[in-house]
Amino acid sequence: MLIDDFERAIAILRKIKNLGVRVAMDDFGTGYSSLSYLQAFPFDKIKIDQTFIAKIGTNNQATAIIHAIVGLGRALALPVIAEGVETEEQLAFLVTEGCDEVQGYLSDGHSRSLTTGTC
Repeated sequence: MLIDDFERAIAILRKIKNLGVRVAMDDFGTGYSSLSYLQAFPFDKIKIDQTFIAKIGTNNQATAIIHAIVGLGRALALPVIAEGVETEEQLAFLVTEGCDEVQGYLSDGHSRSLTTGTC
């Protein structure tokens, strides 16, 4: 989404977080997701868009982007979730990269932690 009133959006997200709701940057790497949003908004997690996950093993650029997003999340102390994980090959790659959680067919459509075994 394109945000017209940045300050108001930040204030609303902070109020939501004060209620105990966790906020994730969804579909990171596509659409209107932006590095400046990661800096400005109080996100708790980054979710890698499934279009990158689907290309694991077939597209070097997609795997490089996933590597970079996981590294960015680590540097910002934000857990990273991979959306649309459907194969063992994808899961193995994401474990190797240090991704924190996965969502998709292999996790019954729910988020699954790769570090603790729970969410």
